[in-house]
Amino acid sequence: MDALYTAVATATHGREGRAVSSDGKIDLQLAIPVEMGGSGNGTNPEQLFAAGYAACFASALGLVGRQAKVDVSEAAVTGEVGIGKQGEGFGLAVTLRVELPDSVDAETGRKLVEQAHQVCPYSNATRGNIPVELVVE
Repeated sequence: MDALYTAVATATHGREGRAVSSDGKIDLQLAIPVEMGGSGNGTNPEQLFAAGYAACFASALGLVGRQAKVDVSEAAVTGEVGIGKQGEGFGLAVTLRVELPDSVDAETGRKLVEQAHQVCPYSNATRGNIPVELVVE
C-alpha cells in the first residue's frame, strides 16, 4: 500500500494519560471510564475508535452512494465500541448504526451500507478480527 497520508499520535501513561497528535490538533486527557472502575474524567481509546470508525464509514457510504447515484449526504453513522474480557485479555466489538435519509428505500440503503463495509478502511482492518454489526435505521 502506498500511504496517501499518515496520522501520527503519541499516548503517554496509557489510559490515564494524554493523547497528542503530531500536528497538535488533538491533545486529549485520557481516563478509564467509570464503568471500568476509572474516574471518567477524560476520553478513552474506545470513544476515539468509535468516532474514527463512524467518520470513515460515513465517507465510504458517501462514496458508494455517489457511485450508485443515490444521495446519502444526510446519513448519520453512530459507532459503538464495546470492550470486555476475552480469554486472558480484552477484546472489542463494534456496532455501526446507520441512519439513512427518508428518500432512500430500505433495500437500497442496506445494499449501500454493505458496499460501504467492503470499501471502508476501518472495516477492512477489523474484518475477521472483531465482530462488526451493521444496523440500518
